[in-house]
Amino acid sequence: MTQDLKTASNIAAVLTEALPYIQRFTGKTIVVKYGGNAMTDETLKNSFARDIVLMKLVGMRPIVVHGGGPQIGSLLEKLNIKSDFVEGMRVTDSATMDVVEMVLGGLVNKEIVSLLNKNGGKAIGLTGKDGSFIRARKMKMSRQTPEMQAPEIIDIGHVGEVESIDPEIISLITQSDFIPVIAPIGTGDDGLSYNINADLVAGKLAQLVMAEKLILLTNIAGVQDKAGNILAGLSTAQVQTLIDDGTIHGGMLPKIRCALDAVSSGVKSAQIIDGRVPHAVLLEIFTDKGIGTQISNRLEH
Repeated sequence: MTQDLKTASNIAAVLTEALPYIQRFTGKTIVVKYGGNAMTDETLKNSFARDIVLMKLVGMRPIVVHGGGPQIGSLLEKLNIKSDFVEGMRVTDSATMDVVEMVLGGLVNKEIVSLLNKNGGKAIGLTGKDGSFIRARKMKMSRQTPEMQAPEIIDIGHVGEVESIDPEIISLITQSDFIPVIAPIGTGDDGLSYNINADLVAGKLAQLVMAEKLILLTNIAGVQDKAGNILAGLSTAQVQTLIDDGTIHGGMLPKIRCALDAVSSGVKSAQIIDGRVPHAVLLEIFTDKGIGTQISNRLEH
């Protein structure tokens, strides 16, 4: 059946708009942090997989770093292991870390690999423990209340920060036909495993490989001003002003700081986009307007 002229025209317009971005990003590395609703809704999962496979097919080098907080919480509940949080960080004892490794390095990682493969890609899953390519150090937490003379040091267990990342494994994979899918688990000098925030791993990895873009999928439409309007483009200086005046606060701060650090360290731009939108990654990369908020040293899409 022949397409009607309007449909054909729309398809041509889409492809024409995408062409300069395909040319611009061919051969460039793009780090995508995958989490939130995009990880749990079946339609969104498949649209995300197709976006990543398309990026690879047109010559880009996507790297996927994923979280898995809700899946970890669900399994801990089934196993009757209580979850405690300190300032948003899950207290991770040895039993909890076993579950974290099982969910992140096993169930979630392999599901994403399967999704990408099912949609025509060639994905390979790994954790930061493979080849010891993510070295971690134990995260130190402290808390102080007005009645305390000195801060209280809190041990939150196997929760880590990125000490260093060895680029060799990632370089080998991205230069091949494979798409790396990374679970944010690292190894410490003590030989123990550490759970690391996925945004943090994505940001550090983007810096290391000098990525063209860092894309963080979230459950919000982007950075908003005090009136609730989406701020489409921000310079690093403008972002710092929004942090200082309290416009950016709470749960958005760690994500924003991760994006800010990446751009300040040489990543061309960082995007905070709404993972609840089907094909959010494709819309961000291949269209003139993009979606969400872009942070860069200079204002451009």
